[in-house]
Formats: sequence, structure tokens, C-alpha cells
Amino acid sequence: MPLFWRIFLLNAVVLIAATALLLGPVTVSTPVLLTEAAVLTVGLAAMLVANALLLRVGLAPLQRLTRAMNTTDLLRPGQRPAVTGRGEVAELISTYNTMLDRLEDERATSSARALSAQEAERRRIAQELHDEVGQSLTAVLLQLKRVADHAPPELREELSPAQEITRSSLDEVRRIARRLRPGVLDELGLIPALKALATEFGGPGLTVQHRFGPDLPDLGPEAELVIYRVAQEGLTNTARHAGARRAGIALRRVPTGVELRVHDDGRGLGDVAEGAGIRGMRERALLVGADLTVGPADGGGTEVRLAVPVPVRGPAPVRVPALALAVPDRKH
Repeated sequence: MPLFWRIFLLNAVVLIAATALLLGPVTVSTPVLLTEAAVLTVGLAAMLVANALLLRVGLAPLQRLTRAMNTTDLLRPGQRPAVTGRGEVAELISTYNTMLDRLEDERATSSARALSAQEAERRRIAQELHDEVGQSLTAVLLQLKRVADHAPPELREELSPAQEITRSSLDEVRRIARRLRPGVLDELGLIPALKALATEFGGPGLTVQHRFGPDLPDLGPEAELVIYRVAQEGLTNTARHAGARRAGIALRRVPTGVELRVHDDGRGLGDVAEGAGIRGMRERALLVGADLTVGPADGGGTEVRLAVPVPVRGPAPVRVPALALAVPDRKH
């Protein structure tokens, strides 16, 4: 029975009972006798309790729906309130779930477009850094080397700092271009790219270890890029915020696909709210239907887990070598 009719019928019963008492043999003395007051009090209490119980039972699904609305996060899809109650209440919850399905689909589509445009822009900027800035610095370095080879010894010593500054700038351009669009991912695949990523973030203050399973399936270019970007963001957060001494990257096969694990021994997340980096990882995970969890690691620190399902795919794509920045010989 719809909620409207249940409340209406209960109130009708209360009114009919009150009318029957007024028209019946029951009377109220003046002043009111103690027994009459007790009967009226008990009757009123019974009607209020019955009304309260009906409203509590009828409106409980709406309260659960309100809690679900307050805690819904489109970056954590699949969370739905159970369809309970009857009539309009169940219809309202079903409509809300349908709306969430539509919103999640639209969010995933818009995120895919935005991230695709972002990757295209990164590729364009990396290519321009290679073709314009990188080649110009390479030409300057070659010219400095040519001048230094024909210069007298005292002038050669003055040119040496300029050569080192130019070479350092060229290395920095290469590093920026590699972060914008990892050429090793296009050339050699995911595992060499992750190894290079671990080497890049490793240093005197941070040791980054890696461990990869031997029987990893073919993931496809989209899933590989998502895994690489999540690992890159995880290590970036470790290097910037965790204060860790050791970190690790692990990629292994699981029954549903593959699982990426990035962990460190730093200070952990604590009560800090998720920032743009973690939300960006969640948006990337949605592109391939992956499940991302960020939380405390065993023994302290932070752990990022990305579970990527492996769908049925066609033949593996052919790797096309990417252009590499030419760096002249360091001897001069």
C-alpha cells in the first residue's frame, strides 16, 4: 500500500475512533474524574504510538536514501542503496539508483575525453620539447664543443661551465619530456617503463624496489598507460610528501586480471583528505574499469592498490620506437 494511503487510513481510524467516543455513551465529567483522565491519556498515547510506528517504518527507507545521498562518490562507482519499502518509497530509491547509473556513465565518458585530451596535449608538448628546445640545446652544445676544440686552453676552461650548464638543461628537458610522455612505454612496454620509473625516483634518500610477475597477460595500451600513470603518481606522492626511505612497485597476475601495488614506509596518510593526485588516479582507474584503493600499508606507510580487469582483446599492438633526444659525447 502506498505511503500516502497508509498515513491517511491511520489518521482516518483515529478520527473515526474519536467521533465514536463523542457520539457513544462515554462521557467526561466536570471536573474530570481520575479514571476518565486515565482512559483519555491511554487512548491518546496509543494513537500517538501507532502513528509514530507507522511513520518510522514508512520513512526508514527515505532516511537510508538520505544517508546514501550524503556519502555517494562518483569516483567510487557501484555503491547503491537497497530498494526497500513499498509504493512511492521503493520507486524513489529505484529512480535514484537509475540516476546514479546515468551520472556514473556520463562522468566516465567526460573523464575519458578529458584525460584523452590531456594525454594528447602531453604528447604534443613532449614532441615540441624534443623538436624545438631539445634540438636547439643540442646544437648549442655541439657549437660550444666545436669552439672549445679550437680555442686556447684558458678560453677552453671558461667555456667548460657553459657546456655543463647546457648539458644539464638538455638532461632536464629530456626528463620533463619523459614524464610528459614516457617513450619507453611506447617502445618497450610496461615492465621496462616501470623499471625506468623506479630508477628515476630512486636516489640517495629513497630506495625504490620493483617486483614483477613472470606471467603477466597482455593489457592493451590504455590499461598500460593507466597502470604507468598510477605508479608515477604514487611514487611522486611518496617522494614529495611521505618522507619515506624505501618504496616499492609490484605488478602481479590475479584471477581477475592484474594488480599494481605501490607502497612506502613513510608517515602515511593520517587524517588528510584526498587531494587532486589521488582523485586523478581514481578517474584514470575508471577508464579501464579498475578498482583503486589507497590506505595504510602493512608495517606503516601508504599503499596504493590498483586491480585492473583483463578483458578479451585482439592481437597485441606493434611497438613503434619513439624518438630519443640526441645527446653528444660528454668528452670535449
